[in-house]
Amino acid sequence: MSFPPQSSARPASADRLAERVEDCVRAWGVAVERTLESETSVVAFGTREGEAVVLKVVRREGDEWRSGEVVEAFGGRGMVRAYAHVPGAVLLERLDPGTHLAEMALAGDDDEATAILADVIGRMSNPDSDLYPFTSIEEWGRGFDKYLATGDRQLPRALVEEAREVFAALSGSQRGVRLLHGDLQHYNVLYDRRRGWLAIDPKGVLGEPEYEIGAALRNPDRPGLYAVRATVERRVRRYADALGLDQERILAWGFAQAVLSVVWSVEDGFPVDGDAPQLHLARVIRPMLGRLG
Repeated sequence: MSFPPQSSARPASADRLAERVEDCVRAWGVAVERTLESETSVVAFGTREGEAVVLKVVRREGDEWRSGEVVEAFGGRGMVRAYAHVPGAVLLERLDPGTHLAEMALAGDDDEATAILADVIGRMSNPDSDLYPFTSIEEWGRGFDKYLATGDRQLPRALVEEAREVFAALSGSQRGVRLLHGDLQHYNVLYDRRRGWLAIDPKGVLGEPEYEIGAALRNPDRPGLYAVRATVERRVRRYADALGLDQERILAWGFAQAVLSVVWSVEDGFPVDGDAPQLHLARVIRPMLGRLG
């Protein structure tokens, strides 16, 4: 999984982060039971007025800084609900048991996992994108130019250039632009016994619905599953049939995004090379463009 590169803003000090967490706990009346820390955030599990909640505080400005606004914009339609939020922090309903959809796909039921993802996308009804001044996929696509301008040689330049051209062509011919999750894949869909399968951790980006499928095509983290032509064909047909989407555009976005995800990894300082699994997926999809009926 690769996301748009993080902001260059300085990481908050440990003291300042702890202060931000405590401010949210106090302001929102959370009784904390346990906390988890990652490179990007602090997550506190607890209760508020007897209801199980999750408090997520992001360490620094970046692609998750406004996630509370994105969650609120969907209003619980196919997504976890936000009870309160400020820049860099959000209080969410806690999903029970919170099983990742990836477990189903990795256990061998990829078709059912695909159907569930399609259902989640379908329930994430279309908020009026004009009301939400979030970033656009065109802005995300600038990562290609930034990478090529560096002269970096970790990735095959011809493949990056081709993906940039495909991304630009798709961006310029979009239909039905809406607010998208931006990273809707198996690890960001959890099960709740009351509300069913729901999306979490949206990035928030404006684009056409076909763009939303790209992250799911390169997940879960088992290239032997997703970077196979038969799997790609089956998944694309299922998404297109379930959601009334254009198969060719799903494929083309999947190709371009697979390359862009590796570009973002380079930007974030992770070691990659031309054999990255996402690039293998791109090479599987490339000969399919314009031929999947």
